[in-house]
Amino acid sequence: LRVVDVAGSDADALEQSWEANFAEDIDDGSWYENASKGPLWKLTLHRLEKGGDGPCAIVFSANHAISDQGSVNVLMDQLLADVVSIEQSGNVSNKALSQDVPMAMEDSVLGINNRWSDVQTGGVSPGTIKYVAGKAAEGFRSPVILPDSGKEAGGGDGIVGAISTIMGKSAGGEIESSTERKSVLQFRNLSSETTTDLLEACRANGVSITNALIATMALTSTDFIDGGDAKKGKERNYKVLQSLDMRRFGAQLDKCETVACMAGSNDLMLGPLPDRSGESFRSAPESGESQKLFWDLAREGRDQTNQFVKSDGPVHAVRVFDFAMTISDMNNLVDLTAKSKDSQGRAYSAGVSNNGVYERQKAVKRENDEDRGTIQAKHGKYEVQDVYFGTPHSRSGCLYQVSTMTVNGSMKLTFHPASPIVSEETNSKFADAFVDLLEKVANTKSVEASAGSFNIPEGSLSTAAAALGAVGIAIHAGAWSEFFSNLATMKENVQNPQDFWDAFNFWVFFAVGHPILQPILWISDVLHGSPGPMVFNLVPATFLLANILFIGATAWSKEFRGALNVAALAAFLTYVGAGLDGQAGLGDFNLQLNDNYQGKVVKGCPTYDEVRQPSMDGFDLEKYQGKWYEQKFHDWTQFKEVYDTTLDIKLTSDGKGWIDDFGVKGPAPDSAKLSWDKSPVANGAHYFMMGRVDENDPPGILREKGFGVEFPNYIVDVKKDPATGEYKEAIQFQCLERGGVRVFEGINFMSKNSVMTDVELKAMHQRAKDAGMNPYGAGEEQMHMVARRGENEPKIDNNWQQMWHAIGVDKVLELLTESIEDGGR
Repeated sequence: LRVVDVAGSDADALEQSWEANFAEDIDDGSWYENASKGPLWKLTLHRLEKGGDGPCAIVFSANHAISDQGSVNVLMDQLLADVVSIEQSGNVSNKALSQDVPMAMEDSVLGINNRWSDVQTGGVSPGTIKYVAGKAAEGFRSPVILPDSGKEAGGGDGIVGAISTIMGKSAGGEIESSTERKSVLQFRNLSSETTTDLLEACRANGVSITNALIATMALTSTDFIDGGDAKKGKERNYKVLQSLDMRRFGAQLDKCETVACMAGSNDLMLGPLPDRSGESFRSAPESGESQKLFWDLAREGRDQTNQFVKSDGPVHAVRVFDFAMTISDMNNLVDLTAKSKDSQGRAYSAGVSNNGVYERQKAVKRENDEDRGTIQAKHGKYEVQDVYFGTPHSRSGCLYQVSTMTVNGSMKLTFHPASPIVSEETNSKFADAFVDLLEKVANTKSVEASAGSFNIPEGSLSTAAAALGAVGIAIHAGAWSEFFSNLATMKENVQNPQDFWDAFNFWVFFAVGHPILQPILWISDVLHGSPGPMVFNLVPATFLLANILFIGATAWSKEFRGALNVAALAAFLTYVGAGLDGQAGLGDFNLQLNDNYQGKVVKGCPTYDEVRQPSMDGFDLEKYQGKWYEQKFHDWTQFKEVYDTTLDIKLTSDGKGWIDDFGVKGPAPDSAKLSWDKSPVANGAHYFMMGRVDENDPPGILREKGFGVEFPNYIVDVKKDPATGEYKEAIQFQCLERGGVRVFEGINFMSKNSVMTDVELKAMHQRAKDAGMNPYGAGEEQMHMVARRGENEPKIDNNWQQMWHAIGVDKVLELLTESIEDGGR
């Protein structure tokens, strides 16, 4: 406890004192940096030197990890009651019962022994899949998270930003000033009369005070998002963070009997809303249009919240959070988001934390009381007049933020966004506009809600899609469980966390790429198989009409949109699960870590000596250069849908590096029978793999680098032309291991001839088997045969190829090829 004596008897001086203390402590965590030693909370009493029994202020500062506002209320109420008891009788006459150390939120919501580490995939349900799909879909609506400043406000938390963060990079690069951000504060008060009027207006419209606060926050945000440069007709989507007390959901084991943090949230997607919608409301609050805008927005927030609760969203949110904490470094992900130039740590357009009515909360349980009483605003001579609270959003959080509580019938509001994203001046104007709008809502007679339009029954399609998706995922549940177990082993055994993330991101990149390609190929074949007249000799009119109908259905029904997102996510997870299970093509999509061979798990990677064949004696890397034709592969960095694959290997002039010009065409005729010749890469494309020749390695090992990782490329076996001594066939083997876990293995059968006979290929399989490579994927059933169209076939030329040429796709591919090749020399 620290006591601050404020000079004089002026209440304004007292206010300035505690507000300055609040502003300092909200961002300052230096005093509790060592969480194992504490202290984790502290009190500062501000009192007037000449105040006598006049007003005073207490600033309670705590590590949010151990306390939320609900438990702070309980603690402060206990302290005041105990002080009064001591002053009256010299001791605490009715002591509070001692409490155990509070449980974690995961246990309170999920139940004891029900975390990911306990149940793993057994805790995943269709509802969990639906929840994750909904979260993923939020990015597609590109909610605004930054105000305009020379350019339109961006959505740095979108899909691209999220993928960048997962891959270990801040979206848009890092901003150096991220640590200089600080909270800016404004405190406001809604009179008890206005608070009562607001409550009555909310009840008349079938919504809660929190729903009204959400609507007010969204509308006020529209007034400031353009950065002062009005853009007529501009509409934007808003993602509003609504704080929740997680004690109310799931197993509900924590009863708020002691200090604990059970703070959670759900996301509300609102809009599109025209810029300056709040101004429009405040200028004519009594108009039917204004009333409909506000109360429809409040009801939308209510409906989304009800659906979230009804679908066990809080439970699914905690389960997903628990899973993420188990397999990832969440601190690092938050740090990357905080440093992002694109998002500047903002993940939400706005946030609302309404702690409800102070006096309705349960107080501590005391020895002489059978039941818990309620918190009192007055204990003896001490009366709680105001309670303002807030958490820091300076590093990461919401663009605009308000935290509220009602005490003595009056609502107390704290506005605490981050500067310089939101300036002191802007925050003051924002707070004034927010309160003005709220007062006009409370004091204006509402109109009847308009009749709702026809819609698909809420949740029906999404639930059906989630149920079907759950079946698909359950089929591969064992493979998912094995994958996460291996991932945990790898994370535990790798000393440098960056090595773990580089390897995991390498896996994620290709695990995601394969399933994304499938709908592209399917849509492409549907496009070119659609009947009817052609538009510009390129696209069938029926395909365009079908797209218009599909887009219309998606825009018309949020239920259809939700079901589509759920189905897409379920299909994606099922496809990846099939790759983990070895059921999606052993040649190009055998994703499992430390996968098994003939029922036996094969861990890690072999050494070069374990697979090197006698044919490598006297190996000459200079002779190995040249153009090779890939015949077969076991390699999930490649795609079975491509064909005519070649590898043109060259050493750098100093002999210390090498470049692999990887040439492909795609898709193969058998993979997309109707559209293969319409592809922009039907006539070929190139990408390059770079590597080095380590003088400490024996001849036959090339160090390959790409996608953030480096691993050895073993040349296991070569076959020479008996007449010339030139290499005619080769077997390559790449293997990436981290922490004793094999993340990737790649096997390539290559020839200097474009075509090989079955006899020649069987002989290569036998040589690979002799090298001990079958457990790693060299068996005939484990490898994919590369399709070939023939070297002498004419170049593909049709309307689509002419279009690609006209817009310069071939030139872009050539420039990309040249720039990458030059960069590797």
